This record gives sequence, structure tokens and C-alpha cells, in this order.
Amino acid sequence: MMVGGLSPWGGPAPQPAAVAAPDRIPPVPTLAPGQTPPVTLERARPTHIDIADLDVHAEVSEVGLETDGSIEVPDLSSPDLTGWFNLGPSPGEVGPAAIVGHVDSRRSGAAVFYPLGGTAAGTHIEVTRSDGTVAVFTVDIVESYDKESFPYDAVFADTGYPTLRLITCGGSFDDRRGSYSHNIVVYATLTTVVK
Repeated sequence: MMVGGLSPWGGPAPQPAAVAAPDRIPPVPTLAPGQTPPVTLERARPTHIDIADLDVHAEVSEVGLETDGSIEVPDLSSPDLTGWFNLGPSPGEVGPAAIVGHVDSRRSGAAVFYPLGGTAAGTHIEVTRSDGTVAVFTVDIVESYDKESFPYDAVFADTGYPTLRLITCGGSFDDRRGSYSHNIVVYATLTTVVK
């Protein structure tokens, strides 16, 4: 499974340094060992995502798997739309919920997750859910992984508490393949629920 690549445009998006693929979930500083979030939520479809520090405000659609086993991404005709991977947990449920989005498009320029690579630890991500709650996540780390060795087992490891993964393209654009070399992954942990 691999998040798809996009066409380049204008200036480069913010990029974290590339790192080697980990063989287990990277350490998350938001929670101390053995500590759990104050609450977990039942399953509910995410409808909107807001990252005020990055000026990201977007609707959330649902995506599944492509026939080749890769995660679907929203159609490039809607570059400001994100997609929740609906075969995994919903944001606020125990485990790693995943929301994907495009970094850019040849036609539209910057897309919804264009600034994602510049996310700082401690940034808050708000996910509005269909049950009326807002799950607030705090960013732990941001990593850039080579798509050829994307660490699925680490990124999607069962955490035992509610976490969120935001995923987009990064690295350099390969004109021959028509895709980016890396995927940027934002790791975040549920810290608050607003009802």
C-alpha cells in the first residue's frame, strides 16, 4: 500500500529531513510510558479537519484501498479535500486513525496538505466528527519516509490509545514515475475531546 504521488508546481512544500524506516512505532512524547489519554471515543465518521497553525481547514471524505493495495486518495479535481482511511479506526477510537491529502496539483498549485511537512511538535489538530464531538490531537513528531520502504507496521501499529496519522507526499518529484519519492507522516495523540 502506498499513498499516491502528484504533479509538482511552483516552489517546494516544507520538508522534514528524510529518516530511515523504523521497525516499530516511533516514540511519542505526548504521553508518558503507561499513561493513557483522558478519554476514548466510539466510532464516528470524521467530517472536518482544522490545523489553525497551518491554516488548514478542510472537509474529510472517506477513502479505502485501491486495487493494488494502496490507500485511496481524494480525486485531484478536489485538491482541498482530505480522506479518512475508513478501514481503520476513526479519529478518537483506540488505534491509529489515518487522514490523507494531496500536497499539490499541476492544475491548482498548493493542495490541502501542502504545509504539512512544516508541522511542529505540539501543534493541535482538531477533527470534527459526525457525532458532534471534536477530537483534539497534539502532534508528537513529523517524519519523511521513502515510499519504497514505507514502514506500514510502524505507522499503523496498534498503539493501545487514540492516535492520528496525517499522510501526504514529500521528497523530490520524479518526472519519469510521475510521483514523489517520499511520504510525510504526522504522528499525533488524542489529548482533549470537546463536546
